[in-house]
Order: sequence, then structure tokens, then C-alpha cells
Amino acid sequence: MAYLDHRPATPAEALDELLAGNERFVTGTRIHPHQDAEHRAVVAAAQRPFAVVFGCSDSRLAAEIIFDRGLGDLFVVRTAGHIVGPEVTASIEYGVVVLGAPLVVVLGHDSCGAIQATRAALDGSRLPGRNLGAIVERVTPSIATADARQVTDDAGISAIHTQHTVETITRPDTELADAVAAGRCDVVGMFYRLADGRVTVTVSGAAPTGS
Repeated sequence: MAYLDHRPATPAEALDELLAGNERFVTGTRIHPHQDAEHRAVVAAAQRPFAVVFGCSDSRLAAEIIFDRGLGDLFVVRTAGHIVGPEVTASIEYGVVVLGAPLVVVLGHDSCGAIQATRAALDGSRLPGRNLGAIVERVTPSIATADARQVTDDAGISAIHTQHTVETITRPDTELADAVAAGRCDVVGMFYRLADGRVTVTVSGAAPTGS
């Protein structure tokens, strides 16, 4: 059960582990940890992931691959455009409060279809489908902020949307905000570039909403 005893225990250690894994992915030196039959047997009885990764559902954004991790390492939650609803909030809090993950990552990326669809809906070039309105509704505040700041580049808009997501999941009435305030975990935002596979930290630490 060594796996359960030697996982990253602090937010800083967890972040370092993720960034190191991404560097291996980018440079082609992946080690594919925790993907063997022996480890599969170890984690069958219990899981203690060292990070919750909340990212977009984009098929090119598989967290275990881009961070070079394996079974039991990451508790992954994904929605289109990493939009937040009650089930998402509960899932993230489960990873932190129940499973004890010391880090939550909100993972955005370039060429995000949810952001593109929202911009198209707002300028009238394309209306959302009957069931896509929820995506447009929840991404619109990020587009509005970007417009107000005159931010038009892909990375800048994604960074703003990631910041909004961090603020949403750490609003004062959440257990995640309590965990952050108590120092049990931290929340960071990241931006992933599809072409080169590299992640960069765009939001360092969760600031209370309105601060």
C-alpha cells in the first residue's frame, strides 16, 4: 500500500508533481506511472488522488495523459467549457473533502469549442441548439469580461474564463472555500496549448470572491 502513503501531501507538492508530469509529456519522456497490474490491485480497495482536475470535455484534454499520471492519481471532473453546476461542485468537493486531495486544478485550453460557440451565439452568427443554451449562458459572463477589458486573443479569453470558474467553485458558501481557508487545499487555474501540449499556471491560488 506504499502508493497511499507517499502521494503528494501539500498543494505545492501536488502542483510540482503535475508540472513535472506535463514536462515529461511535452518532451516525450513519459514514465507512465501507476498503470501496471500491481498498482491496479493496490488502488482497487481505496483511492486517495493527490489532485482534482476540473477541465473541459474536449477529447484532446485527457488529464491523465497530459500530466503523465495513472490509476488513482487524479480525480477528474469534465464538462464542456468547464461550466459549473451543482453536480460539478459536489464532485469537486467530494474529491477534496472525502478523498482528501490537496489541490484542485481548473484546466482551460485554446480553441475551446464552448467559448467559440458562445461568441458565435452572442454576435448572432450562430444560435445555440436547444440543449446548448446552458453552455452559452454560463460562458457569457467570461466573454463579457473579456470584451470589457478589450481582450480578444484566445489565451486571454480562456484565462478570464478559468478565473471565473475558480471564483465560482470557491464562492463563500462552498465546502471547497472552507477547505482553502483552512489551508487543507488550494485551487489553481491552468491553460493548456493543444499544439505543444504544455500547461501554464494562469491563476495562482484561490482568492475569495470579491477580493
